[in-house]
Formats: sequence, C-alpha cells, structure tokens
Amino acid sequence: MLNLMRLEFQKHKLATLIKGSVIAYLVILAFITLITIEAKSRGEFAFKDYNELFIIINTIVRGTFIVYAATLIAKFVIEEFKNKTITVLFMYPISRKKIIMAKLTIITIFTFININLANLFLSGIIVMLSNVYDLIPGTLTALSIFDNSIKILMHSFAATGMSLIPLFFGMRKFSVPTTIISSLIIVLIVCSNNGDASLNNIIFIPITLGIIGVYIAYLAIRKIDKVDLI
Repeated sequence: MLNLMRLEFQKHKLATLIKGSVIAYLVILAFITLITIEAKSRGEFAFKDYNELFIIINTIVRGTFIVYAATLIAKFVIEEFKNKTITVLFMYPISRKKIIMAKLTIITIFTFININLANLFLSGIIVMLSNVYDLIPGTLTALSIFDNSIKILMHSFAATGMSLIPLFFGMRKFSVPTTIISSLIIVLIVCSNNGDASLNNIIFIPITLGIIGVYIAYLAIRKIDKVDLI
C-alpha cells in the first residue's frame, strides 16, 4: 500500500499538490486580513471575538479543501477512468481494490492534514496581527483555544469524510465537471454561515455526511472489480 501511495505521489507530483495548498492558505489569509483591516479603518471590528474568528476561518478552510479534495478525486480517479489510462495500472499483478484504496487514502490524508494545518496557520497569523494592531476585540484564553481546537478536529474528520461524496457522482459517468460541481453544492449546503444559523452548527449533520462519504469510498473500492473499462 505504501509503495502504491509513493508511486501516486511521484506520478501526480507531490510538490505540485503542496504548492496548491500553500496558494489556498495565502488566498484565505489575504481575504481574512483584508476584511479585518478594512473594518479597522472604519473604526469597527470584522469579528465580535476570537471565537467568531475561529469559526469563520474553519468554515472557509473546510469549504476550500472539500472542493480541493474533489479536484484530487477528479485527477487521481475520474480522469484516469475517463481516459482509460487506469487500465495500465490494472494490468499490474496488484488488485484493483488496493490501487483505488491507495488513491483515496492519499486524498483523505492530504485533506485532513490541510484542514488542520490551514486552521493552525491562519489562526496563528491573525492572532499575532491582532496582538499588534488590535484587530479582534476581547481576550484570547487558553480555554477558548482548547474548545476551538476540539471543534476544529471534529469538523476536520467530518469534512474529510464529506470530501469523498463527490466520488459517487463522478464515477457514475466518469465526469470531472460533475465531481467538482457536487463538491461545490456540498460546500454551499453545509459550510454556508449566516451569523449563528448554519447546518454545520448541528454537529449531527456534518458527522452523518462524513460517514456517508466514507461509505461511498468503501462501496467504490468493493465494486471496483465490476467497473467496465471498455
């Protein structure tokens, strides 16, 4: 399994994947920084406290990397089925299930790590800027950091599972656009945030969707031997 994952990283260039993640970090950072500074210039605060800041960052990060995961599914799986290039891999004396499992394992690990790293990086930078320029009202406490860390960890597990849902839609007709669009719909439904009104605040919903995503991946792996490549 590890050798298969290593080969996938070599084929799809790990450095390129990391570069895409870093660009996403910087774009989100620029957006959050811009709205906080713009609000400060008007004598206002963009966020009412640090808890709201962490919620907004987490929401944007999860939405971003659910879509990013869909692009990886399209690149690692859907395109290879569509272009029939995956038949080359299936000619090796390795089971189809292990090949697909290696691909999906890379995507899930990459997504989970990115969600947590992005939250840590972005929150840390904004907190440091706030300490210098007084961008966020209130005081950041150790209890607040701990509570938000637990929430981010739980949401990252759920979001990682959710990121696999587009696999179901993409595999139906081996459609890359369908894969990406389905991820955008998931983000619009789950990650939309209107003040305190958000489906994501009902923890049962993202966890359920995460379980559904994992189940979809399981079915894709189990049924891969029956997929017609002709």
